Amino acid sequence: MSEYITVSYLTEAKDLYKKAEAIAVGMTVGSWTDLPLARQEVLAPYLGTVGSVTITEEKDGLQQGIIAIQYPTGNITPDIPALLTTVFGKLSMDGKIKLVDIDFPPSLLARFPGPKFGIAGIRELVDVHDRPLLMSIFKSCLGLPLGELETQFAAQIEGGVDLVKDDEIFFVDDKAPLAERLAAYNRIIETAGRPVLYAANLTGPVHQLVDKAKYAIERGANCLLLNVLPYGFDILHRLAEDPDISVPLMAHPAMAGAFYAADEYGIASSLLLGKLMRLAGADLILYPSPYGSVALDRTEALAIAEHARSSNGVHKSAFPVPSAGIHPGLVAKLYEDFGTDVIVNAGGGVHGHPNGTADGARAFRAAIDAVVQGQTLAEGAKSSQPLALALEKWGSA
Repeated sequence: MSEYITVSYLTEAKDLYKKAEAIAVGMTVGSWTDLPLARQEVLAPYLGTVGSVTITEEKDGLQQGIIAIQYPTGNITPDIPALLTTVFGKLSMDGKIKLVDIDFPPSLLARFPGPKFGIAGIRELVDVHDRPLLMSIFKSCLGLPLGELETQFAAQIEGGVDLVKDDEIFFVDDKAPLAERLAAYNRIIETAGRPVLYAANLTGPVHQLVDKAKYAIERGANCLLLNVLPYGFDILHRLAEDPDISVPLMAHPAMAGAFYAADEYGIASSLLLGKLMRLAGADLILYPSPYGSVALDRTEALAIAEHARSSNGVHKSAFPVPSAGIHPGLVAKLYEDFGTDVIVNAGGGVHGHPNGTADGARAFRAAIDAVVQGQTLAEGAKSSQPLALALEKWGSA
């Protein structure tokens, strides 16, 4: 018995059902009614079918709505390039149409790696189980000597962060080569006496990335950052399935806006950054928060978190990391929206603190502790001068 991937699209046409039928045939066997019966019998296992058509609006002679197409799983190999080419390749150029969601049968899900560590595994690594985690970003990486980066790193650790990540644009590291950074940062972590993850930016020609990841791990890397969309989903897949890549993988959303930003074109953010990143093996998924200068719609941001964390019966859950524009005064709102299993990620909100980076991190930790204990941020600030100063500077949501 055939199994199917169910793919949902937002689109418009004079007759949505006819458009759905055309997609089902055109994206699979190419043509159908004109084929001889014998040919139809040969191609029948590969033929797409219309799952459903939901008309949401009729305007100016056009029907707008959601169509769902069922594609036989036998039409693809278990990799995201094959998947996206099959269900959205040439279709993405066919006017107003947006890829909204893909539902997979468990048998196909099982052929993708999914997160190696997931939420529970990350919590074990940093030994924090009862609160949102705190991550900070280097204020600057490019052009700085190792000594300055060490100072930044040490201040972030002193303030109490659980994870630190490189800037995603940190490609040219001639003044602070990866091996030297890892040695220096690991000394700082050892001195701190508690586990901290450092997500080192994985860079270079794509065919070298698996070897470079292993090189980094051999030199002490305990987490890796990847700009997934510029490099391609498949390299994330290959890193995640490799048994020698024994550290968590953090997916950065660089270039994602080119895919999801338009209402009627592209790929929905919840699918692109939630479901597919997790499917390919991301343990931690960064994406725009609903609060900052590049804010994502709150409903979309919550949907990404839901796709990252929800049980699909096969894979571990990934950590959602809503990012950009986060300061300590937003922690209560972020906790209300995303709950405990979220990573609070900040750059300027840490380094821009009036007393510097260490107190910036302390302000976040105090804010997290307050909301987990059921306090307001103002109440938490009574016992934390760093939080009080942060609220004075940024206010609270």
